Amino acid sequence: MSTTALSVNVNKVALLRNTRHLGIPSVLRAAQMCLEAGAQGITVHPRPDERHIRAHDVHELAQLLTAWPGREYNIEGNPSHNLMAFIRQVRPQQATFVPDSEDQFTSDHGWNFPQDAERLAPLVAECRALGVRVSLFMDPVPEQMAQAGAVGADRVELYTEPYAAAWGTPQQAVELERYRAAARAALDSGLGVNAGHDLNLHNLTAFARGVPGLQEVSIGHALVADALELGYRAAVQAYLACLQTQ
Repeated sequence: MSTTALSVNVNKVALLRNTRHLGIPSVLRAAQMCLEAGAQGITVHPRPDERHIRAHDVHELAQLLTAWPGREYNIEGNPSHNLMAFIRQVRPQQATFVPDSEDQFTSDHGWNFPQDAERLAPLVAECRALGVRVSLFMDPVPEQMAQAGAVGADRVELYTEPYAAAWGTPQQAVELERYRAAARAALDSGLGVNAGHDLNLHNLTAFARGVPGLQEVSIGHALVADALELGYRAAVQAYLACLQTQ
């Protein structure tokens, strides 16, 4: 079995569906097939403008996952926007707090401490009171990890675009070492370690082998792109194979 869980982000399936009014491709069916293929979880990032995941998707996926005990539902977003309403209604296994703006193209940076501590602490506490694990989207800065733990977070999700951008260049090893150091600092602070953003079939194995304590990766864009060629089952199984690090 893989030591690192794969959570499939189905946002891009919704993005394609929303270009027409036919209800296809089905977000629900995509999630179902990914779970059938062995994915350990499903991730959504419902933005306020509903340009991909819509409110009904959040609730329909929550219902789907009740039939899959042991699999996890991860809802991402900015807790100052629409995220908390979904957390209160759905109570997923995990909430990932991401500091993006309402019109942001994609997530591109993590939280900063101590600047963000005061507003995050009560929201983290509310989630935990609801029985929802909290992960904070963070840049790979070791000095920030203890402060993420101090606001009550359970995990951090390391923002991996810099690693992906350096893949295949002389900077690759340097970037990977940054993530190793950040993961060690998180573990030393009692935090679990997740990761996500631009991980793919080429760069994932080295990351999973190189980063200690990696509990979960959330992958959407690349996996859905691969699924267009391979199908959902083969794509999910290919990513699971990358995570077989033992």
